[in-house]
Amino acid sequence: MRRVFGWMGQALLYGCFAAAIGVFSRWPAYHPLPAGMAQIKVSFMHHGARLADCRPHTAEELARLAPNMRGAMKCERERSPVHIEVDLDGQTVLSHAAAPSGLSRDGASTLYRRLDVPAGEHRIAVRFNDSQSVQGYTHQREAVVSLAPAQVLVIDFNADRGGIVLQ
Repeated sequence: MRRVFGWMGQALLYGCFAAAIGVFSRWPAYHPLPAGMAQIKVSFMHHGARLADCRPHTAEELARLAPNMRGAMKCERERSPVHIEVDLDGQTVLSHAAAPSGLSRDGASTLYRRLDVPAGEHRIAVRFNDSQSVQGYTHQREAVVSLAPAQVLVIDFNADRGGIVLQ
């Protein structure tokens, strides 16, 4: 008799657990974007240009270095911050300078931003500068995109694919 009550109690608990999972899998309803909205994600990881050009070691510098550390060229590690601007229909919606990571400021600059925009046709202009020695922008891209409700457009930077990528 005790064993029957044990099995019934276990079945009742498992049933309650399954019902709770079923209820919370449908309620409350989750909507990542309001109705009629689309999203633009700006996401990149990029190494900016080096702040100083490589130069040959002087004889004094080579003499101070251990034999296994003697290289032909001395290259400074610090990199330029990466500046990005995104215009949507003629208005700047994002302007950001991503600093290089790392203790020596020699790592990649990264950025991730989400912008909620009304669905429909938009003119997007993206300007990108990865070198402090260049005035203005090193890469630019303009496009007219048509965004459906709940669609996500990703703006990325890929040097192998020609620079600024809209996908």
